[in-house]
Order: sequence, then C-alpha cells, then structure tokens
Amino acid sequence: MKDFTVTNATIEDCEGIFNLYREVAAIEGGLARTADEISEGYIKNFVSKSVESGIIIVARSDGKIIGEIHSYAIGAKVFAHVLGELTIAVHPDFQGFGVGKAIFLELMRQITENRPDILRVELIARESNQKAIKFYEKIGFEIEGRMTNRIKSVGGGFESDIPMAWHRK
Repeated sequence: MKDFTVTNATIEDCEGIFNLYREVAAIEGGLARTADEISEGYIKNFVSKSVESGIIIVARSDGKIIGEIHSYAIGAKVFAHVLGELTIAVHPDFQGFGVGKAIFLELMRQITENRPDILRVELIARESNQKAIKFYEKIGFEIEGRMTNRIKSVGGGFESDIPMAWHRK
C-alpha cells in the first residue's frame, strides 16, 4: 500500500499537475491527449476554471502530485447546474492503489455536501475502459449514449466514447 493524502488543489499546483499529466499522457491510452499536447497553458486553463467554478482535487505522496481530478462549470447560465469536462489522471506508479477511487469519491463528496447548486456531473469514458465505466455506474453515473468512432486509437482504429452523467436525487 502506498501512502498518499487528498486535498483541494490551488493555482500554485499547476507545475505538479503539468508534470503528472505529461507522465500519464506518455502511456498509450493514459489520457485523450498525447504528452506533446500537454502544455502549461492547457494545465493553467483547466486549473483556473476548476478553482473558479468547479472542484479540483489532488493526491500527493511525499509532496509530489500523483493524482488529480477536476470538473468545472461549462459556461452558459442555462448550464449553471452542471459540472463538466471531468478529467482524472493517476501517475502510472500509483495506479491500482486506490488513488483514483479516493480522489473521485472526494470530488463527489464535495459536490454532494458543499455544492447544492450542482444537479448534474458529466464525464466521457472510452468504451474500452470497462473497469472505469463499471466504477462510475456503481457510484451513481448513468450511461447516456454512445459516440461511435469518436476516438482514433494509436494503432489506427477507432473506438466509441461513452457519455455518462450523475444526477442529484
């Protein structure tokens, strides 16, 4: 078992999140973006939006960010009750140790307990990531459809994205 702590992130965590995303994106299928698509601007953009209008949580081990999850408001007033653009990343050396589950459950706890304005949380999962889809369903997310051939695989094929959502009861 690896030790880690879970806390809310701040804008000062951008460098650590950048390093995490570069390492996760270097693994095939680790993120939708490749490592060369992870820029400081990309990281600062979603960290800023998450701090301002959503929630962003990190897991740390020995001071290093080893996991991150965020979701933020998607913009227009008609969507003020929705958090979207949910992304989760866990360092390859810490996958399988409960880091992803811990930060995801903390995100949902904060939404449930501290954000009564949020009635819906959206995410998109690759169809090949059945383990994640089953986890999301277990904590209350529902499959809302299928976006056929949306993801171009590294090997040249395609796979579908599965949009999912959680609704406040």
